[in-house]
Amino acid sequence: MEINFKKKVKFAESLKEKTKGMIGRNEPVFFKTRFGIHTFFMKFPINIYILDNENKVVIVKKNLSPWRVYFWNPLYSKILETPANFEDDIKLGDKILL
Repeated sequence: MEINFKKKVKFAESLKEKTKGMIGRNEPVFFKTRFGIHTFFMKFPINIYILDNENKVVIVKKNLSPWRVYFWNPLYSKILETPANFEDDIKLGDKILL
């Protein structure tokens, strides 16, 4: 299934934006990194979707609590973060349109 995030997502490009991620915002964030993510200073849990080069979801981590660190296979570098209560129905294999 294809899921359209074109108007819903904030693109984080600088190191500062990537480090901040969803801290202080309640909207989906997309960025590229191979080093994992953290939820330090977050006030709510988030969902993490790891995408391949074709923007297909290859890893789903739901409800990652604040003050956690999450790592994955560094083969993948595209990350979509959403609030845990965000109305999404994203599953493994879905293609994300950005």
